[in-house]
Amino acid sequence: MEKLNFPPSTISLKNKENKPYIFDPIRKKWLLCTPEEWVRIHCINYLIDFLACPASWVRIENEIRVYQTLKRIDILVVHPKKGNLILVECKAPSVKIDQKVFDQIARYNLEVKSKYMMLTNGLNHYFCKMDDQNKRYSFIETLPKFNEI
Repeated sequence: MEKLNFPPSTISLKNKENKPYIFDPIRKKWLLCTPEEWVRIHCINYLIDFLACPASWVRIENEIRVYQTLKRIDILVVHPKKGNLILVECKAPSVKIDQKVFDQIARYNLEVKSKYMMLTNGLNHYFCKMDDQNKRYSFIETLPKFNEI
């Protein structure tokens, strides 16, 4: 798999029937290691190991309804008292993060109403903070550590 632009972390891999599998520490199971899953697991480790997010706050592939259509969000960090903190959209490294991807996460966040958004293809990361009053987002350098939120 491709080297990604995340801080170093421990990733568990194995081969099964000549296919690569990666361990998801949140769902506690082995998953086929697709390029997007590779990015998602690295992103989960970034949230937990680097930003000190409690693993129990991380939700993976929750379903939401957007304009009468069911969608799955990649990662949602939910604080037990403060609600939805971070909505993350993960793409494969070969997928360019463009306006279409920003529009996708913005639509999802109309339902989720998280305070922060992160878009990543593992190579490029974009972070946004929501301005609820003006219903728009502004770009920020990085996400705050969880003890600062």
